[in-house]
Amino acid sequence: MDIKALSVRRVTRRAGLILLLTASAALSLGAGASTLAIFTDSQNATAAFSTGTIDLTASPSTVFTASGIFPGDSGSQTVTVANAGTGALRYALSTSATNPDGLGLAAQLQLTITAGACPGAGAPLYGAAALGSAVVGNPAQGAQAGDRTLTGATSEDLCFAWSLPLSTGNTFQGATTTATFTFAAEQTASNP
Repeated sequence: MDIKALSVRRVTRRAGLILLLTASAALSLGAGASTLAIFTDSQNATAAFSTGTIDLTASPSTVFTASGIFPGDSGSQTVTVANAGTGALRYALSTSATNPDGLGLAAQLQLTITAGACPGAGAPLYGAAALGSAVVGNPAQGAQAGDRTLTGATSEDLCFAWSLPLSTGNTFQGATTTATFTFAAEQTASNP
């Protein structure tokens, strides 16, 4: 083979290689330029969350203060139960009583609870039974027989009436008792 032919081949290969590299570089630059030249846009969307409230109140907070009572005495008080929250609720009521002197006055006093303002408009929710055992509904989770319901920002009146029967014996003279009425509420939404 002749040197001149080899030299021409090398020059031709180099020229071809240079041409190939130049074309490749031009294509790469063109691709990058087209990527930089397209229009774009983006938009954010937001989400905000807040929870509802269950807020049960009972007024007055002191239902009874009765002193110096005798057999045959009685009294009543309207208690307003309100849902100050935003969600619908159901509530139950239970009562506990203490006899600090051990004489058992709580079992002797009779309590009646009816719907409505005193003297009570409806059938008794809890009727003429011992003060310390009053129950309306059931505080267990979920809908229970006797539970009361209130939608958000509503209220209802209950009439609490007590009496000390004429049959109360001499052993109850000077006796004392204290009762606590506990209103327990829970949401009704998603809580069958």
